[in-house]
Amino acid sequence: QVQLVESGGGLVQAGGSLRLSCAASGRTFSEYYMGWIRQAPGKERVFVAAISLSGGSTYYADSVKGRFTISRDNAKNTVYLQMNSLKFEDTAVYYCAANKGGITSRPPSYDYWGQGTQVTVSS
Repeated sequence: QVQLVESGGGLVQAGGSLRLSCAASGRTFSEYYMGWIRQAPGKERVFVAAISLSGGSTYYADSVKGRFTISRDNAKNTVYLQMNSLKFEDTAVYYCAANKGGITSRPPSYDYWGQGTQVTVSS
């Protein structure tokens, strides 16, 4: 089992940047594929980005490709989401999530979730 705690959210103007962090408990972080999923008010959770066990492979939603970068530091048990050129439509609660099955864009495939961190982009 792994516990996840996100941080780094906040209010930013359109065009600005934020870096989200997700700290994981336990010694088996490197055994989990990690992802970021977001949920806007009144909408379902949607995939943002995912990363492989070593960090060598990444996968992005088309809406964030070229603007967001997912990375991980297995020595620090942490996964990051660097968000640049933020848009109003990026406003959402951002969750990090973990699973052992493989790199995936399907939110239901993730077994463990953090509590989420709010990102608000003002236009």
